[in-house]
Amino acid sequence: MAVTIKDVAKLANVAPSTVSRVIANSPRISERTKETVREAMKELGYHPNFNARSLANKSTNTIGIVMPNSANKTFQNPFFPEVIRGISSKAHQLEYGLYLSTGQTEAEIFEEVQHMVQGKRVDGIILLYSRVDDKVVDYLYKENFPFSVIGRPYDEKKRDITFVNNDNFKAAKTVTEYLLLLGHKNIAFIGGNLDFVVTVDHMEGYRKALSNAGMELLDDYVVFHEELQEGGQEAVIDLMSLNDPPTAMIVADDIMTFGVMRMLSEMEMKVPDDVSIISFNNVMISELSSPPMTTVDIHIYNLGFEACNLLIDQILHPETGSKQVLIPHKMIKRQTTQKLIQNVTSTS
Repeated sequence: MAVTIKDVAKLANVAPSTVSRVIANSPRISERTKETVREAMKELGYHPNFNARSLANKSTNTIGIVMPNSANKTFQNPFFPEVIRGISSKAHQLEYGLYLSTGQTEAEIFEEVQHMVQGKRVDGIILLYSRVDDKVVDYLYKENFPFSVIGRPYDEKKRDITFVNNDNFKAAKTVTEYLLLLGHKNIAFIGGNLDFVVTVDHMEGYRKALSNAGMELLDDYVVFHEELQEGGQEAVIDLMSLNDPPTAMIVADDIMTFGVMRMLSEMEMKVPDDVSIISFNNVMISELSSPPMTTVDIHIYNLGFEACNLLIDQILHPETGSKQVLIPHKMIKRQTTQKLIQNVTSTS
């Protein structure tokens, strides 16, 4: 015989209505009671009928995840599996499922978001990126549909949306200042796609640190490529072909840095003896690379976890309004940076 809500209520010594509220994750029920009821559900092997519940509550208990590119490209970068792991962890706690976008182009992604919203396929959406000019954000904002963003909104007028971010301006400024302290003056900046706000913020932090040091930003030392290994390799070819190549590089992403280091090795240049490198993200490969990368840990898992937490809170309590959370960052010093060794020619 199938286990019912009444069976769970009897074992947990609560009313059937309390069990229903626990299943719905009602804020009116204490965490202690929720834990007791969930233990009873687990002991009896009771599984709520979420389809029936969705019809009754007009809720899908599903969160949409929108990626910046096609899955084929996105999952080549370890950032995205890690941020989704954080989202999944929080969603699992509150018994939400995930609906992953699969669009190959910006147009397809936008169309898919429209289907999610108009078809009531999800209760809310998490964007794993923030674009400078994003039709998806404009659409969700206009529809007043629950969503959260990993990254800050570029448009100051939309600062009232829910987002989770790092202080990417400060992080880039800090790493540039660190390289300056090591004696480097020819510091290149290898950025990702300028359509993304994180790239804009990194660039501004780099620019500000140089300006504070009384140094001019040289256009030749600034390049933008896709945040993949190939992008890093292409960037090195651009930079090392200059008459006065850089002695240090700031790279937007660890996976790009892997490509940078591989190409430098093919050019028989040593890191950090010939070129110092600082990166961002602190994914697994950053510690396993040879030499291990100096990078900025942006706590990717926490970004995903908190973005999901804020979204579900927004779904359950729409009256609370938007929230913004800043996740701290930390520079991890490893072995891809060192003090600049000046070549001194002696004359007799």
